[in-house]
Amino acid sequence: MTPPYITPQSLDQFIEQALDEDIRDGDHSSLASISADAQNGAYLLMKDSGVIAGMEMAKVIFRKLDPEIKFSEVVEDGAVVKKGDVIMRVYGKSRAILSAERLVLNCMQRMSGIATHTQHLNALISAHSARLLDTRKTTPNFRMMQKWAVVIGGGVNHRYGLFDMIMLKDNHIDFAGGIANAVAATVNYLAKTGKDLKIEVETRNLDEVQQAIDTGKVDRIMLDNMTPALMKEAVALINGRSETEASGGITESTIEAVAASGVDYISVGALTHSAKSLDISLKAEK
Repeated sequence: MTPPYITPQSLDQFIEQALDEDIRDGDHSSLASISADAQNGAYLLMKDSGVIAGMEMAKVIFRKLDPEIKFSEVVEDGAVVKKGDVIMRVYGKSRAILSAERLVLNCMQRMSGIATHTQHLNALISAHSARLLDTRKTTPNFRMMQKWAVVIGGGVNHRYGLFDMIMLKDNHIDFAGGIANAVAATVNYLAKTGKDLKIEVETRNLDEVQQAIDTGKVDRIMLDNMTPALMKEAVALINGRSETEASGGITESTIEAVAASGVDYISVGALTHSAKSLDISLKAEK
């Protein structure tokens, strides 16, 4: 369940930057009121129901501030939890627990909301073969966590960024003078640079779908803002010569019909930009 971009190095860099944003020269509330040698227990309490994500992340954050901290009753990422559940107990340095609290909760609440929404949309298309994709519509400097949450919720990561796949969208195509020109230039660029990257082309109608097919060089054709009926025609026209991806304004009410069109993938920006965070609290053990 841990994607390849989640490494000890990437997590450490993220945590360092996030703690610097929050703590800077000290958590003065904790430094002022809690003795340096104090140790206490605390627990994470669910105030919403859904799919939990960020448990592994939380442990790394706590250990960053207290390497000797202990965990118990840890729920695994991807578990379905309900309001009132205790999902983790910690015991360690009191100051460390308090300094880690907000970063842990900020990550887990957002990630759990994304995982919950991802699982929900997956359930709506479960009768079909289409796979659910995320997009690059993420929060700057938080993409790694948002995409990790999609995977925990059962979705599939699209390209991570601009560097790991060629996607020729409408503006690329319009600037390049059409699909044929854009694809030809891309093939030439890949040959010159020696890069092995898949090519995806966004299409807006059946004429553009045919143009993408005619290049013979497109790995995936995106069907953008088409009706499910038009997508079905496009899938038949493509006839397996390229992968197919539905995109653009897909909602809970339309996603099943989109999946029924026969597309291979469905990308939904709302997975990461509009999912409602789950409410989670940290409480001191008394």
